[in-house]
Amino acid sequence: MTTRALLITSSVLGENGQSNALASHFETRAAARDGVEVTARNVVANALPHLDIAELGAWQTPADERSEEQKALAMRSDELIAELRASDVLVIAVPMYNLGIPSQLKAWFDRVLRAGETFRYTETGPQGLVEGKRAIILAARGGMYAGTELDSQTPHLKSMLGLMGIKDVDVVYAEGLNMGDATRGAALKEAFQAIDQQVDAL
Repeated sequence: MTTRALLITSSVLGENGQSNALASHFETRAAARDGVEVTARNVVANALPHLDIAELGAWQTPADERSEEQKALAMRSDELIAELRASDVLVIAVPMYNLGIPSQLKAWFDRVLRAGETFRYTETGPQGLVEGKRAIILAARGGMYAGTELDSQTPHLKSMLGLMGIKDVDVVYAEGLNMGDATRGAALKEAFQAIDQQVDAL
């Protein structure tokens, strides 16, 4: 049985991005395993515009009533949601920018977090519609934030995933990457080992 992983990368630093190094390690490890297929999406190289009223309006217009422009706008979200639904595991490689996620990654979430498609509102609150999937977050940080009040990034990501119904979430941290070579080397080694364990468990 094949496990399909969707790998999202979001560093603006390209090959120099530490979160991209974590993603590359995941890809390399997954490629060495039978039965694991990885689809990669770089939301920086293939950046989405910020969500605006025209695109939101396209979603809210019945499909058979959309103009050609609205069809094209709605297709952005439709294709990303289809890609997500086709996966078994969502892997998000994310740097921390000013205590949050890159705006390019937020633009991706804005397309896949869609009422009526990936979640719905009920009398008891929102209900996720993306079921049977898990997520792995590969988090690269220059400082030490995990478990502190300054780590608003991890709860934000888990909340957005949970809104869709993805509540089985593991986080691999590589922290202190700007705190000297020794700290960076130890953090990356530990993160790579944790990624190996995640891939072996797929």
